[in-house]
Amino acid sequence: MTSDDRLPTPRFAFVEGALDRADVLRGNPDALDAYWPNGRVLLLDGDGRTVGDDEGWLVAARGSDLGDAPGDAIFLGMRGDESWFAARLSDERHGDGQRASLPSRRLDLRAAAAQWAPFESTVFAQARAVLHWQQRHRFCGACGGAIAFQRGGWQGHCAQCGLDHYPRTDPAVIVAITDGERLLLGRQANWPARRYSTLAGFVEPGETLEQTVAREVMEESGVRVRSSRYLASQPWPFPSSLMLGFIAEAEPDPPQANEELEDARWFDRDEVGAALRGENTEAGLLVSPSISISRWLIECWHAGVDAGRLA
Repeated sequence: MTSDDRLPTPRFAFVEGALDRADVLRGNPDALDAYWPNGRVLLLDGDGRTVGDDEGWLVAARGSDLGDAPGDAIFLGMRGDESWFAARLSDERHGDGQRASLPSRRLDLRAAAAQWAPFESTVFAQARAVLHWQQRHRFCGACGGAIAFQRGGWQGHCAQCGLDHYPRTDPAVIVAITDGERLLLGRQANWPARRYSTLAGFVEPGETLEQTVAREVMEESGVRVRSSRYLASQPWPFPSSLMLGFIAEAEPDPPQANEELEDARWFDRDEVGAALRGENTEAGLLVSPSISISRWLIECWHAGVDAGRLA
């Protein structure tokens, strides 16, 4: 059994350096107007990419370069005395109505998470998730009326029926499954050759997380879970998930991949260790990149963490 202090240090993305969400400021438009001129603004296009320089680093504009007030920009939060906002790239304007001069390079979140400092990629993830929600919730699901966003972009209000709407987060479990000696991993057909990952799936209404673990593992691999426990979580804005990381003990059943997976199989400790060390360059197992909690869960299993309670 492994104690708390022996868990591998989490290195996955979108967790470290999170902003102070400063909810009290969301309902204070005068305060947001005051913070805007010196605030930093992430500009995202319709595909969720942001602006970068020639070396691939973040370019965050100042509010004063884009206009006199935040307008429809989303207030992300505070880092000390510095405010952070997000806006759609198509809305980016100077106060005189001309487009601001910015680099033309566009960066996606996965690439940014692998290169940028944790704070910057975490802010980018937050901005991408909220803007995605706004883009897909322009009309009320109850009456079809147009949605107006308020409270710094975090609340949608339908003027027609009065219903309020809030950003959606979809909980999903992701789980390292072991039979005591081996680790169960699966792969999707569109992944790079030899890439395998931990199994994952969305929580259904009326389910506990533990029930979701057992159901998803059975549906995707035919393997029966005996017990499971929670280890950590990761926001995963592709587009709006929260990944809840588990480790589970299962029967040593022969895996039978369902239609979601191309393959599912057991891997022994030596195979997993070689993959974590990056020794399988031309053959053998490849595991998830370090930005994902999947990689950390695999590291936890390899370090000896089990599905019993921590000592």
